[in-house]
Amino acid sequence: MMTPTAELLTVPEVMARLKLGRSTVYDLIRSRRLVSITIGRARRIPADAVRDFITRETEEAAA
Repeated sequence: MMTPTAELLTVPEVMARLKLGRSTVYDLIRSRRLVSITIGRARRIPADAVRDFITRETEEAAA
């Protein structure tokens, strides 16, 4: 759950952290594998959501 002090990242910041392209990040958002929120017209991804995504993907790859 998001806390009031949660760090919100832009799509380019997520792209850099995950070393993925813009289309791939938006595909992850669209498929709900990466949680995001919309503020006005801006899309923001909680930093916790990126960490959760990496954890889930790592666990699935190890299974």
